[in-house]
Amino acid sequence: MKLLGSFKFLPRSSVGIDIGTSSLKVVELSRWGVKKSLKNYGEIQASMLYDKPFRTFEKNTLTLSSEDIARGVRAICQEAAIETKEAVFSLPDYSSFFTYFELPLMSKEELPQAVQYEARKHVPLPFAEVTFDWQIIEKPAPNSKQPFKILLVAVPNEVINQYQEIAVRSGLRLFALEAEVFGLIRSFFKEEKSPVVVLDIGAQTTTINVVWKGQLRNSHGIDIAGNGFTERISQSLLVDFSKAQELKNQKGLQSLDIMSILSPLLDMVVAEVQNGKGRV
Repeated sequence: MKLLGSFKFLPRSSVGIDIGTSSLKVVELSRWGVKKSLKNYGEIQASMLYDKPFRTFEKNTLTLSSEDIARGVRAICQEAAIETKEAVFSLPDYSSFFTYFELPLMSKEELPQAVQYEARKHVPLPFAEVTFDWQIIEKPAPNSKQPFKILLVAVPNEVINQYQEIAVRSGLRLFALEAEVFGLIRSFFKEEKSPVVVLDIGAQTTTINVVWKGQLRNSHGIDIAGNGFTERISQSLLVDFSKAQELKNQKGLQSLDIMSILSPLLDMVVAEVQNGKGRV
């Protein structure tokens, strides 16, 4: 299962699906040689169909509403006339485990076995319960004794099984899974020579990624995000959650009142960003 997005043999047409906490997005892409083009796009809000989000957190674990999501995917594909069946699902970064390590100079043939051996020391779950993928983020210079620098991504098999179930219920074939950050890197960060912090504020969590030379160098998440901002506004202004959400979307940080309410949370996010910049 590809997790890093290094797709060398994508089908001529494929569907990309992003399952957010509050919305579901589907894109259809076509490929001709190395060129890719957008054929179709569809999005649906969870609130339009149900009184609950697509994702919920119970006992610190992520739960996907498989049938609800599949129903939404089918509805989008039908409405947008999307016929492609090969699908790549975007994984939220908090569903993935990222780690980095170094390996001594060796042949490329020896690397896979060495990576698997070293990965057991870093992945915090039993190895039989995860699927992992890896890539070299820095090769040794010629005629040097510098080590290989390796990025490894591990995803619990339970999470992968949930996405496979969603694909089947949606009438799709699961081609690959990809952590969200790798799509962002491909789209925006190729030529930067200095480290760049990518801040992804979702509904439930915020992910802080450090990208350098087109490679992910650090990633960690915090439980301060959009819903937390809305709850703070709701409590401060004594309005219900939906009204607070409306105020946040309409005024944002341009409103001094909203800015003053959210500043303690934003300061915590900024502090985490500063910490992340030092972890390249």
